[in-house]
Amino acid sequence: MKLMRVGEAGSEKPAILDADGKIRDLSAHVADIGGAAISPDGLKKIAALDPKSLPELAPGRIGACVAGTGKFICIGLNYSDHAAETGATVPPEPIIFMKATSAIVGPNDNVIIPRGSEKTDWEVELAVVIGKTAKYVSETEALDYVAGYCVCDDVSERAFQTERSGQWTKGKSCDTFGPIGPWLVTKDEIPDPQNLGMWLTVNGQKMQDGSSKTMVYGVAFLVSYLSQFMSLHPGDVISTGTPPGVGMGQKPPRYLKAGDVVELGIEGLGSQKQTFVTDR
Repeated sequence: MKLMRVGEAGSEKPAILDADGKIRDLSAHVADIGGAAISPDGLKKIAALDPKSLPELAPGRIGACVAGTGKFICIGLNYSDHAAETGATVPPEPIIFMKATSAIVGPNDNVIIPRGSEKTDWEVELAVVIGKTAKYVSETEALDYVAGYCVCDDVSERAFQTERSGQWTKGKSCDTFGPIGPWLVTKDEIPDPQNLGMWLTVNGQKMQDGSSKTMVYGVAFLVSYLSQFMSLHPGDVISTGTPPGVGMGQKPPRYLKAGDVVELGIEGLGSQKQTFVTDR
């Protein structure tokens, strides 16, 4: 299933994309796409519905594909070829950092370049959405706790991230730096999350063209690993890293400016399109 949220920010309706590409209203059956609705039992109930029996919604703004996210966890330097382009070595264990949930926006919303930014950058990433509480789970059972997958643009301000001392979080958490969606694609549609093509363009120029097969630490390992340190709850998002082609890896480095348009997508998960604008 492809689950989504449609409407103005703060007033999104839960919806499902039917086989004909029409958006169908789920609000009579679930309060939102999150919490109990994306648990194994919740997804079974949605799957039992006939999408064509649901009211059709007119196309409009697409919101973030999951609501009520408590934790937005990111993994750094998780692609061997991306680590190489940044001059970094592959870490012996996953690098974990947090992205503020206030950064979450819809997949096609404008992205705001923050005041004082010099090095706003792009990163197409495969994001994992948790469907049931995971704590101390094994790698073999880890995918049982996954509701599905979505596209994430892990927008980053590199000067804030690496030149202002401290941790990466402040370069990752600016408002609008977390577009996710357009859909939460349930895991039954993605049998192998480690073999998905990924791409990103800036103003129509291909910048990233990679695959999740070059991830150092795969989805099942990451879910298991993170669950050793913290409980993962329904609606939590794990953004799993980016392939090569980011702005900081260009020679010379290239960063985003107002008016730039970034498009990105992942095989089977849809695509996003953002215009970058200056903060008021």
